[in-house]
Parts: sequence; structure tokens; C-alpha cells
Amino acid sequence: MGARRGRDAAIAESALYAPVKLFLERQGYEVKGEVRGCDLVARRGAEPPVIVELKLRFSLALVLQGIDRLALSDLVYVAVPRLPRGASGIAPDAAPVRRLCRRVGIGLIVVGRDTVAVVEEPVPYRPRPARQRAARLLAEFDRRAGDPNVGGRNRAPVVTAYRQDALRIAGALAAEGPMKVARLREATGVADAARIVQRNVYGWFARIGRGTYALSDGGRAALGQFAEAAATLSAATAPAAAPAATGRAVA
Repeated sequence: MGARRGRDAAIAESALYAPVKLFLERQGYEVKGEVRGCDLVARRGAEPPVIVELKLRFSLALVLQGIDRLALSDLVYVAVPRLPRGASGIAPDAAPVRRLCRRVGIGLIVVGRDTVAVVEEPVPYRPRPARQRAARLLAEFDRRAGDPNVGGRNRAPVVTAYRQDALRIAGALAAEGPMKVARLREATGVADAARIVQRNVYGWFARIGRGTYALSDGGRAALGQFAEAAATLSAATAPAAAPAATGRAVA
């Protein structure tokens, strides 16, 4: 469907029906309200019916209602008023809202005082594969030893495969004292030991000579903070360096 543009302002839910009906009638549709539980149904010749659900705000309940209507027609829209300037809440035509509508296959109509705009059409959504992100996801899963994190927690630092390698190195330095990089690699089984101590992302290591590293105060504190995770690690579980194709390591 097309879109009619004009001046936007706050609009009451009870006023949504008339502008959407007029918008569709101008495109040749016959429109009727409250048909078998649907807020608005429009027909144009032998085309599939257009179903529009009207609500004051975009919500999960509205999305679920739209999904339910997909059993009746492939042309299902949800219509909501445009937020006035300065109003709180997510705008109905914000990118996340539009992505959600595309993802579930429903259209989105935004109504202003003098505006009816179709911002998303109800077409099947086919997201472009994110191959590099998928490869990094699988590489992280395969390299991580055990399951050191509790899903859903967002305050505690995540024990990634990279952090596990750093913990292996920190544990070796705590046990044996300063070491050359080659000895660290041998003692821990961490193929990327040189890169990890040189980058020193967490501040756990201190360079005390050419190619020689010791554990910093931060590293000693980390072994206490991540004591449970460190206790489950051993040289036998240390993975090889991540393949270059998987992208940068997750720290």
C-alpha cells in the first residue's frame, strides 16, 4: 500500500479507524469494521482480504494479535498512532519495532493527525545470514571449556574462552613464577600465550624482561575472583589458537 504524508500530532485510539478506512478506500478497498473479531477488514475485488488491528500503543499483545490474524490472511497490518514530540516510550516506527514486524510477517501502519503511513509491508522476512558472526559463535562455543557462566546474568564478567586461556596462564605464573613465553605455552597448552600476555587485555601480566612475564597484582586478584572457573581448567583442556576465519577472539 502507499502512504499519505502530512502534519503529525497525538491521536486518540478511538480516532484511528476513520483515517485508516479513508486511506484504504482511496486505494479502491471496501472497508468494514469489527468483522469476526478483526478491528478492520478491507476487500478489493478477488484479492486476499486486508486485516488491520488498531491499538493506542505498540505492544507484545498487539503483535500476538497480528500473528493470530495471519491464519486468516497474509495481508495483516497493525496500526498505531505516532508518538507526539517529547512523549516517552519507543516510537512505533523505530528500527527495532520495524524489524520485529518484518520478522513475524505483519505490516505496520503509523497514524498521525493528518498522516497515514505504511512503514512496513506484511511480507515474509528472510534475514541476511551473518556468516562471520555465526562462525565466531561456533568457535567460542567449541573453544570454551565446560560451562562456567550462568545464562541470563548480566552483572558478572563472562568467562569466555579467551578469559579461560588467560586464567590458565595466570595460574601457571602463580604456581611457577616468571616465565618465558615459550615455557608458558608449553606449561599451559595455550597456543596464543604470547599474544595474550603481550596484549594484556585484563592487566593480569607484567613484562619483566625480554620475552619474560610475571603475574601482576591484578592477576592475583583475578585468580581469587575467578577461583571456581580457574579450578576447572587444566593444560589438557586448553584449545589450539582460534582459526583466523572465525574473526577476532572474544575477550
